[in-house]
Amino acid sequence: MGRITTHVLDTANGRPGAGMRIEFSVLEGQGWTPLKTVTTNKDGRTDEPLLEGDKLRAGTYQLLFHVGEYFKQKNFLDVVPVRFGIADASAHYHVPLLCSPWGYTTYKGS
Repeated sequence: MGRITTHVLDTANGRPGAGMRIEFSVLEGQGWTPLKTVTTNKDGRTDEPLLEGDKLRAGTYQLLFHVGEYFKQKNFLDVVPVRFGIADASAHYHVPLLCSPWGYTTYKGS
């Protein structure tokens, strides 16, 4: 069953990014349609997949990670957007974010 998952690692403090707000959207036509807003749990993960099963379709998706709010400072990073494409709706797409107040990285996880 296909699904999209995410988690956050706080690389500045060496721990999971617990309590980070994430907005999740899908590109429809020329605009973004919000699907849900979630907050990471104590392990820096969401309690359930962002999207799964029949609801997951091929297309372009976006995660907005509220990094500035999480670190309680917006003097550099504020909201980190991660846009990605889904080609195979039956696959698992894991999109983690490793972040500090000054930088971030992401990759296609497993």
